[in-house]
Amino acid sequence: MSQSQKRGVGFKTCGVFCTKFKFQTETRRSDRSSFFCKHSLNLVSVRNLTEMAQFGFENDVHCILKLDMPITNGPMARWQRKASSSNTSSLNTLSPGKSANVSLSSSKTPNKTPGKNKKTPSKMGGDRFIPTRNNKQMDVANFLLTKENEPADANPALSIESQKAWSVTLNGYNIEDAKILHLGGKPLNAPEGYQNNLKVLYSQVSTPASLKKTRYISSTPDKILDAPGLRNDFYLNLLDWSSRNVLAVALDNSVYLWDASQGDITLLVKMEREEDYICSLSWTKEGSYLAVGTSDCKVQLWDVENQKRLRSMTSHTARVSSLSWNDYILSSGSRSGHIHHHDVRVADHLISTLAGHSQEVCGLKWSPDGRYLASGGNDNLVCLWPRVQEGSSNSEGQLIRRLSEHQGAVKALAWCPWQSNILASGGGTSDRHIRIWNVNSGSCVSSLDTQSQVSSLVFAPNYKELVSAHGFAHHNVVIWKYPSLSKVSELNGHDGRVLSLVLSPDNTTVATVAGDETIRLWKSFEMDPVKKKAKERLFSSASSVIHQSIR
Repeated sequence: MSQSQKRGVGFKTCGVFCTKFKFQTETRRSDRSSFFCKHSLNLVSVRNLTEMAQFGFENDVHCILKLDMPITNGPMARWQRKASSSNTSSLNTLSPGKSANVSLSSSKTPNKTPGKNKKTPSKMGGDRFIPTRNNKQMDVANFLLTKENEPADANPALSIESQKAWSVTLNGYNIEDAKILHLGGKPLNAPEGYQNNLKVLYSQVSTPASLKKTRYISSTPDKILDAPGLRNDFYLNLLDWSSRNVLAVALDNSVYLWDASQGDITLLVKMEREEDYICSLSWTKEGSYLAVGTSDCKVQLWDVENQKRLRSMTSHTARVSSLSWNDYILSSGSRSGHIHHHDVRVADHLISTLAGHSQEVCGLKWSPDGRYLASGGNDNLVCLWPRVQEGSSNSEGQLIRRLSEHQGAVKALAWCPWQSNILASGGGTSDRHIRIWNVNSGSCVSSLDTQSQVSSLVFAPNYKELVSAHGFAHHNVVIWKYPSLSKVSELNGHDGRVLSLVLSPDNTTVATVAGDETIRLWKSFEMDPVKKKAKERLFSSASSVIHQSIR
């Protein structure tokens, strides 16, 4: 084949190849363009769907946030439910023979919300009972739990009766009858309008407000008596009230009697020497005789009805600043720190001497049952002494307990009349505490900081309260609830420190004497007439039984 023929064949071949390549290229380009068209259509459709969904979401949010449009899918309003229920009940109460044109439209909001006058309960769960427990109950519970694990004693040293007696004496109750978990207090009544779906386990009938009586304690004294010449001495005991309603007060070297029933004033004692003065006073239980302690170390005994001095007993070496009676035994405390027991029936009156204090004995009280004598001194001590044994003479008494928690002079002493084993004591300016003692165990039951000097204490049995007189810095009288020692009331009016206070024989009035030379009578413990009649009826029935047994 010639060169021209070869070149022509090559051109043909090249043309065929170019034509084939061109066709394939165009075919691929058309396929690619169709592929891109399909994908662009898909992207457009997805974008349109996204924009439509976003528009729908924004529209829903806009509808929700638009406050003036009604919420179709939300719960029905409270007033609408009330209106629909009232309309339904009114339709049900119509008689079948009569037609009624009742408008069921509830789109208009009422002027006043229904049920507005009903009181919404302030506390939910008002029927829940919360027990109150103290440390003593937890100690008893711990003892009972540990006692169960102890092995039984084959030969008990004490009998059941003696164990019970010890338990009652120390704890105030039989520990065998104690509960491990003791619930105290009364359950509270549920608030008005409160409804509980649970089963009611208890109920309490509340007293109507019109029948509730609140106790009124006057802040002003019922009477004010003038006491000129009164010695402003913290350690002296210059006031006492007899069971015959006669108030005795010592003014310098004289003793005056004021009959609270008649209002008469009598001068009973006048010291012979001007430099001598009266230091202490104490009535007998019957109120017929008055013991007088003087600065010349003597103890005088006076017959009040005949206004006659019966005897003068000399045994102390310093002034007699405190006195206390236990039947025919008169106990006297001196600045020397000694306590003397006098048997007023015999000529040799001194039967016992107690030496437990190193400084002046300014507080002296026999317990109501006559078992213990409590003494307080300027040495910050409280001492407990036993009763005087029959037939004893010139013997030294044995000290039972010495209580040294006070940080100041202890003049204020008071025995609880309804709990014979409870003693209250008060400290001076450097202590300012009231302490409650269990004399059987020697433990301090409770303590209270009064922020003021405690000069005198007395229990008020009508409302089971404790009354305290204070010197620096408050110069007032405070009534405390016993045994919680929560403040009930304050009696203010004295311009000087209150030196002493005593309770009237009917337990309704307390008399206070202060350094401002006044005696104020506070009628703060009057009983409710209903309770008073019930108490008198109980006392009369008990006395009639006693008279019958004597006959």
